[in-house]
Amino acid sequence: MSAALDAFAAPWKYHLDHNGDSKFRDTRITQFPDYHYQRSVNQGTDVDADADTLITTSQIHSFQLGTGASIFTQSILPAILQARREVILVTCFWAASDTLTALSNTIAQLAQGRERLVAQQGAAIEPLRIRICFSSRSLFQKLFHPNSRDGFVYPPHTWPSKLGLPAAQTLRAGAIDLQVKTLFFLPFSVMHPKFVVVDRQRAWLPSCNVSWEPWLEGCVEISGSAVSNLMDFYRNVWESNLPTLQPDSDARPPSSPELAPSWMTEIQSPASRFAPLSMDDVPTVLLPSSHHRNPCFRPFPWMDDPKPPLTPLNVAVSCLLEMAQRSIYIQTPNLTSAAVIDGILKALGRGVHVTIVTGKRMMLLEQIVTAGTTTSRCLKSLIRRYHKLKGSPSSLGRPRGGSDAAGAGTNQDFDLEAGRPRLGRLHIAHFRPYLEQQETGNSEEPVQSHLKLTIVDDEYTVLGSGNMDRASWFTSQELGVLFRSVQFASIVSNHVNDALKTRTSTVFESGRARDD
Repeated sequence: MSAALDAFAAPWKYHLDHNGDSKFRDTRITQFPDYHYQRSVNQGTDVDADADTLITTSQIHSFQLGTGASIFTQSILPAILQARREVILVTCFWAASDTLTALSNTIAQLAQGRERLVAQQGAAIEPLRIRICFSSRSLFQKLFHPNSRDGFVYPPHTWPSKLGLPAAQTLRAGAIDLQVKTLFFLPFSVMHPKFVVVDRQRAWLPSCNVSWEPWLEGCVEISGSAVSNLMDFYRNVWESNLPTLQPDSDARPPSSPELAPSWMTEIQSPASRFAPLSMDDVPTVLLPSSHHRNPCFRPFPWMDDPKPPLTPLNVAVSCLLEMAQRSIYIQTPNLTSAAVIDGILKALGRGVHVTIVTGKRMMLLEQIVTAGTTTSRCLKSLIRRYHKLKGSPSSLGRPRGGSDAAGAGTNQDFDLEAGRPRLGRLHIAHFRPYLEQQETGNSEEPVQSHLKLTIVDDEYTVLGSGNMDRASWFTSQELGVLFRSVQFASIVSNHVNDALKTRTSTVFESGRARDD
């Protein structure tokens, strides 16, 4: 385990072990995959050893902002075109779109280039494995999806008509072994992770789906040990009999120059930002979150909110909010998780400054169905509770004793008269499109933000698929990745701030006269 992560890892593993809700301890069969790490006296499970398998390092090669189509055509598809042996593409939503068209064209070009190799070398060419995995294509598909962890594998003859992919004979001619698989569990359990792995060497973790929405998205490109952890996650969910790849030779296939992506048209977005990076041995934690079929709804208002499942991602975000000393930045499509809102209020009570960027009227029906509330209502409640904190003499938000977060107030201003830390500043903003770009009719101007980003104390950065909404915290399978690096946090923050300069409207900012 990286010593650089001790400050985070100690409370993270402690909470995974000790603070379990018995409802979720006893229902392992309802989650997929199993990531409960509570110690069992009977089984002798070692939570430290189990959780340590998620702690690793990575090399960060780039961070990118843009729409889904721009991220795919500028970064992910050119990498797929250079694949030698295997491509793993996991996403959640699959829809006809510029992204899907570009992906299909990329696979077809790859097949055509390899077909020339087959003509030259015959059976000597090694098949290229491509595995495409997703969860949602249509309401009908979800309603009648097999209720099995084996999922549904699309027959090859359906690839062009139902999925918009090249015909099976085109791929066979290029020695491409394609399989397309879906997983979904009623009522709400989508497999929400999104990642691409090429040759088990490099990985991209975008926030976007293979879909049509012009939303602001983000993507990080990594290599190193973290990719092996990512492949373990893939194996546990999508392909339990994943074959071992033999060691690759250094020689690049002779087809590579012919497969250069010069034919590909890069889709540009006014919000695009790209940071090429060369950061080695960055302390990294892979943060999976299992799907749970039981949403644990509380139908009556007097009932307490249930505790969310203790998945590595849920516990990590809670720990980061608890251990924050100076600042928290959250960008999320929606904010309906009671656990997150409570954590934000406690941090504000300790004097931590909090910035939230979220959507306005984004996926309203989905919010109501999966959370029984909306982001707008939750933000109003957060602001109301924040105002109550101003006049409260209580110590709400002080860290609990015995936790690594116990020193969280040591570097903060202290209100001597009130006898408690000064209340942290709260800034809430809605994402909005840049009006000048929208007026020109630019179809790649983001109309909403779909980026999932948390930065704590300008040091810990969490990216991935997980939103700060109830669905992500209770029912959806998610995948996040935590990096501890001041340099990376600064780069991400600077690029996001630059992209948001003309794309936010303030909902609430403490200290303004109209807010007091």
